[in-house]
Amino acid sequence: MKYAFIFQQKKAYPISVLCKVMQVSRSGFHAFLKRQGAPACHESAILADTIREIFERSRHSYGSRRLCEALRAKGHQMGRYAVRSLMRRLGLKVVQKSRFKATTHSRHKLPVAANLLNRDFQVKAPNQVWGADITCLRTDEGWLYLAVVIDLYSRKVVGWAMDHYMGTELALRALMMAYRHRRPGVGLLHHSDRGVQYASQRYQAQLAAWGMVCSMSRKGNCWDNAVVERFFRSLKVERVGHQRYRARSAARADVLDYIAMFYNSHRLHSYLGNRSPNDYEAAALQAA
Repeated sequence: MKYAFIFQQKKAYPISVLCKVMQVSRSGFHAFLKRQGAPACHESAILADTIREIFERSRHSYGSRRLCEALRAKGHQMGRYAVRSLMRRLGLKVVQKSRFKATTHSRHKLPVAANLLNRDFQVKAPNQVWGADITCLRTDEGWLYLAVVIDLYSRKVVGWAMDHYMGTELALRALMMAYRHRRPGVGLLHHSDRGVQYASQRYQAQLAAWGMVCSMSRKGNCWDNAVVERFFRSLKVERVGHQRYRARSAARADVLDYIAMFYNSHRLHSYLGNRSPNDYEAAALQAA
């Protein structure tokens, strides 16, 4: 196993250094290579299968950095350069991103809230700060609109709704799903853009009924809601941006799979110490 590890890492680090770290001789390593006869040893085959499995589960969205972290979590200590080289050898290519149109309609006369969040995205506990927004996905039947609510503590999508229109009802359905699943206490800070859906009387009345404090981004400043914008970017780059959906129902199913089965459950987040939102919340609960 030591020699197999040195073989895996020899493009990332000098063989002399690897042999010293693994406490074996260089002559022993070269003798191992002669005995193998070919570089495709059993351990390398297992590693290749593991990388393919992780890459396929990510729907071709993981680059060398996230693949490296996922492999380390499974006990494979590989450098990023070695992972990148193996990806090229296996023909693993990351999907490319596409452009999408904006969905914010802030030209209205409804009252808007101050930016109380003020880009303070480092939240210390669940259900203290939620971010909300709406985006659109292209299908052959027309646009499908997606509203989400994200807990900034764990970056977990805690509420979502999809429909062929993007009115207040869509945003409310996502909010209600989040509330039913999380049951936050009074005082939660709810941040969104200045879109008419979030500024509407119905939406504001619901926030007030649940004791939530409203915060809104400054005009035309998407960075004020960067966590949610980042999720939308990940969704489009990693999944829907390279798909053609014949029907809205197909897009719905794919988005649901991405959120529930991949993003919340498996996708590694560098902000969370390369853990998924579910794993991050579970670890925090055990430590409490």
